Amino acid sequence: MTKVQIKVNDNGSFRVTGDVELIDAEGNKFETKQVFSLCRCGLSSKMPFCDGSHKGKFESVVRAPKSEQEA
Repeated sequence: MTKVQIKVNDNGSFRVTGDVELIDAEGNKFETKQVFSLCRCGLSSKMPFCDGSHKGKFESVVRAPKSEQEA
């Protein structure tokens, strides 16, 4: 089974790649594709999906900590 990948884009969305089920707090399913982006800035008119509204209005660069082997 292939792992689902979620990429934290600089100044943008969470990019989700793979076979994943996205549900709301009540258990209702959102229709998704194999690749989609989730809003991180709160400005999207298509929540929870990204519509590009963040461009020029949202800054966030997140990096995972390096492991001891990489340091």
